[in-house]
Amino acid sequence: MDSKQSTITVIMFPWLAHGHISPFFELAKKLSSRNFKTYLCSTPVNLTSIKPKITPKFSSSIQLIELRVDPLPNLPPEFHTTKGLPLHLMPLLKQAFDSAQPQFSQLLQTLKPDLLIYDSLQPWAPLIASSYNIPAVDFITSSVTMTAYMQHHYIYRVSEWEFIDTIYFRDYEDKVVDRSHLLNPPPSLPKDKTRCFECLDRSDDIVLIKSFKQVEGKYINYLSKLLGKKVVPVPLVQDCAANGGEDLGIIEWLDKKEKSSTVFVSFGTEYYLSESEMEEIALGLELSGVNFLWVLRFPMGENTSLEKALPKGFLERVGDRGMVVQGWASQVKILQHPSIGGFVSHCGWSSVMEGMRFGKPFIAIPMHLDQPINARLVEEVGVGMEVVKDKNRKLDRKRVAEVIKKVVVESDGEGVRKKARELSEVLGMEEGEQDIDVVVEELVKLVLKKKIC
Repeated sequence: MDSKQSTITVIMFPWLAHGHISPFFELAKKLSSRNFKTYLCSTPVNLTSIKPKITPKFSSSIQLIELRVDPLPNLPPEFHTTKGLPLHLMPLLKQAFDSAQPQFSQLLQTLKPDLLIYDSLQPWAPLIASSYNIPAVDFITSSVTMTAYMQHHYIYRVSEWEFIDTIYFRDYEDKVVDRSHLLNPPPSLPKDKTRCFECLDRSDDIVLIKSFKQVEGKYINYLSKLLGKKVVPVPLVQDCAANGGEDLGIIEWLDKKEKSSTVFVSFGTEYYLSESEMEEIALGLELSGVNFLWVLRFPMGENTSLEKALPKGFLERVGDRGMVVQGWASQVKILQHPSIGGFVSHCGWSSVMEGMRFGKPFIAIPMHLDQPINARLVEEVGVGMEVVKDKNRKLDRKRVAEVIKKVVVESDGEGVRKKARELSEVLGMEEGEQDIDVVVEELVKLVLKKKIC
């Protein structure tokens, strides 16, 4: 097979979350210009948001495939996604996803792809692919640093590791990610606790991870050592065209602000601030005196308004210095705007990569999952400062204001601002395309190896 002459067909099979589906789709777009035809497989409710993005440019190379998950009690089709899903229903969603194995097997048998690229929560997918002699590769959408951290615990059963001085969980974050089952494992670990490790173990020869090698190089090397496989970074950041839509007057408002004078505040698509967190962040923004653009989201079905959710009189007091948008806004378009001088972020991995790519220093406020580790990485790289909570995991408005001012306007933050600008130049799009070429070479090599065998 000559990769320049033959088309390679691949099924992409992400977990049912926007933060997973989006990187898989971005990778599919990159592969489409390199003789790959992609079948992106997910539930109908998830594919609804992807369909408008299949422009004529990609219509012949990317095809959406619906996975019809059987509805369970309390889990109708509109809940076959993590978006807006109540936390207590997450185990049910995983159960429903697992029940789709026969349908997925039939899909592989019918389409006969050259390759499967799967996610970190379906260890059964590579086993099914293997039964049809189809090579399968795990594509991790969280940071290499977090993946290496957890894999280290899984292998060595100890909390200490060589990067402990900079990459760690704070005492008050012990319950953010439950690692007790790794440090003191029961005789038989529950299946749900080992999914991601089994997925890594079953990946053929390589593991793809959404990352910049310039940022996570030493963790890429360490994870490769732990796995005994080549870890291939995939530098994916969405462009404005892929992130279009109505901007609700946002850009016009930003155009009126001075260069680097405004902070962008966002906590991702699937984390919802508590009443206390919302109050402390709002009052911290007010105390800082810095312009701000805040994209605020509420859980599905929650009937509320900004006036009710925010502290009384807040919107009137900040006036035109602040803009609060309820719902969705183009994060990439906002981060590219010259008036944005800081990014108040939960440090979800996609947000971290986007902020780094566009040179925006971070005011890190991690909440759960991998976000604390990503926030430590941001500080280690030197492109942000963290708002440290108290021992009870409570935010303090004065700390929020203090870090915002330091990162955006005060002389103490010039080093962070300069480092963010320098890193943005290093992470140029041209070099990113070269890294994608490396990904393609590895995938072609794997397909050829399987065909020869």
